Amino acid sequence: MPGTTPEQAMRAALAASVAVHGTTSPNPPVGAVILDAAGEIVGTGATAPPGGPHAEVVALREAGERARGGTAVVTLEPCNHHGRTPPCSEALVAAGIARVHAGVADPNPKAAGGTERLRAAGVEVVLGTLGDEVATGPLRAWLHAVRTGRPHVTWKFAATLDGRSAAADGTSRWITGEAARAEVHEFRSHVDAVVAGTGTVIADDPALTARYPDGTDRERQPLRVVVGNRDVPAGARLDAPDVLHLRTHSPDDVLKELTDRGVVDVLLEGGPRLAGAFLGAQRVDRVLAYLAPALLGAGAAALADAGVGTISDLMRLKVDSVRVVGGDGGDVLVDGRP
Repeated sequence: MPGTTPEQAMRAALAASVAVHGTTSPNPPVGAVILDAAGEIVGTGATAPPGGPHAEVVALREAGERARGGTAVVTLEPCNHHGRTPPCSEALVAAGIARVHAGVADPNPKAAGGTERLRAAGVEVVLGTLGDEVATGPLRAWLHAVRTGRPHVTWKFAATLDGRSAAADGTSRWITGEAARAEVHEFRSHVDAVVAGTGTVIADDPALTARYPDGTDRERQPLRVVVGNRDVPAGARLDAPDVLHLRTHSPDDVLKELTDRGVVDVLLEGGPRLAGAFLGAQRVDRVLAYLAPALLGAGAAALADAGVGTISDLMRLKVDSVRVVGGDGGDVLVDGRP
């Protein structure tokens, strides 16, 4: 692709990072593209699982000598520290890269200094190329975890327009359509952990796995986590040795345990009391609300007590996007942040 702009290359790097999102934790899912001196893409890479090469190294290996005098476009500022692998800044200098475009700066103090090292070697560095897109892409959860010291939590729920997650008789399958459910399974395949409360486990017997539309398991599965003091019923789908059962009601205790396990990205699913606890503790960072164009009038609410006692304490969301899932007549997805 002759004459590729840095913005076009950054979108290609973003696409590369999407492909590895969920496989790199606790490392960031970074994408990188190498342009030769004429502006043609000659190398593309993404972060390998922990212990493997970083995105820049993968892209440089593909580019070979064509990288000399060229441009590296990377979603995250190249690292400058010796961890399991050598610094990416050194690899870029050794390859003869003339300039680097990075989407966002690296907030990790252990890895800081990449820009300074590159500039000291005469490499031109531009920070902030498509910065907003990069910050809300696959790096979103990792950036949050580095800045706050805890995993990024997305609360996903499905409800009718009047806020019901189940009918009066307790039935809840299916409020949303196939397209929305397929999106959720795709999302599960990219997170590190999926969390549900014991109430939901007892009532619905969920699997919390990531599956294809035909029901088969996807290649990558998240850690499945049950929260609450009640036992998981014998024979339930979450009555399995690979399921983590945390006997607590404290969101901070849950997140500390997951942090200790290298979890960066958490999907909170069911039920209303657990969601209320996380929201009340201000431990929800993103809300994905799948709203079916339907009404029930009675039944369980999607959210229980979240600590709001008066209208002035109403939890408002900053809405990032609203779209219809599954075409005309489908469900509506509201994507927002508290």
